[in-house]
Amino acid sequence: MGKKRFDPNSAAEPDSGIFGLPYEESESKLVYLPVPWEATTSYGEGTADGPAAILAASAQLDLFDLEVEKPYEAGFFMLPENSEVRAWNEEARGLARKIIASGGRIDGDAKLKSALARVNALSEKLNGFVRAETRRLLAAGKIAGIVGGDHSCPLGAFEAAAESFGEYGILHFDAHSDTRDAFEGFTCSHASIMRNALDRIPKIKKLTQVGIRDFCEEEHAYVLAQKNRASVFYDLDLQRRKFQGAPWATISKEIIDTLPRQVWISFDIDALDPRFCPHTGTPVPGGLDFSEAVFLIRQLATSGRKILGFDLCEVAPDPDSRAAWHAAQTGATRHVAQTGDEWDANVGMRLLYKLSAWTLASQAKKRLPTFGGVAHRKK
Repeated sequence: MGKKRFDPNSAAEPDSGIFGLPYEESESKLVYLPVPWEATTSYGEGTADGPAAILAASAQLDLFDLEVEKPYEAGFFMLPENSEVRAWNEEARGLARKIIASGGRIDGDAKLKSALARVNALSEKLNGFVRAETRRLLAAGKIAGIVGGDHSCPLGAFEAAAESFGEYGILHFDAHSDTRDAFEGFTCSHASIMRNALDRIPKIKKLTQVGIRDFCEEEHAYVLAQKNRASVFYDLDLQRRKFQGAPWATISKEIIDTLPRQVWISFDIDALDPRFCPHTGTPVPGGLDFSEAVFLIRQLATSGRKILGFDLCEVAPDPDSRAAWHAAQTGATRHVAQTGDEWDANVGMRLLYKLSAWTLASQAKKRLPTFGGVAHRKK
């Protein structure tokens, strides 16, 4: 596309990339891997169209950021969706619906057992794809950002990060614990991502969960059994403390203090109050304000810790918008006319930009000191 014709103060050009940027993969420090996958989603659908929805909405972002100014200058690029992943998702989703309809009770039903085995096999294929692509990006010196899709998507990225960086922790934003054991029989369920991460990847030394407010007894027991390896900041406790006057800055520091020097951020959009993500698959009342989440990410980035990468999952456009997102995904156009409620994608793309900006800031050779609540680069 060429950087010379790019004006960050103008409207995005029709053939531009994510956020209206002109960069190619080779020019970009941060590369997004879209994962159109929602095979095991157990309630609302649509998160497989999240990456395309975010891409389409991102052209409306003003690029200048008051805190970190011009993060886009490092180069942001979103890879095209992989058609094979989309095909795996369609097959797995069709099979999974039958299993979910049975409540995961498949004993004695040979067809359902076969369907479950196939869904689990496709899920492992998906893990392998994400692992290989993340490994490739990291080997090229890129920062990887995984854009889901349901929250099962980043497991392969967690594995690649462990290979590249060694021991690290996960800062997990979510309404749900995601520590179920093979929920409804699916070994790589969106409800099992953090259990799989802890059980499969010994180099993940710490899991810190924020905003959790919907979980089962099994999950509660599992997290307690992890002892110092897991810290949970339940939404009930966070809200109660705020009601009693505790500053969010104080709470944020307590959260960050549980984390090691290297951190991956795993962000399920339903960690936010549902007014920010009404069409996500499993919305739960309560949750974080958008500004609270961004403040916590900012505090992490300026704490001296290194954010290795991140995933953003469970953004789902409303049903009336999906035809437009499919048009964007298939390459008919990058920036489509709005046909429905674009709010989820709008919030998602703005959160993605903030995640990107603060990840870069955490890796900057010169730290970003803060003045009056605003971070400024050292000259």
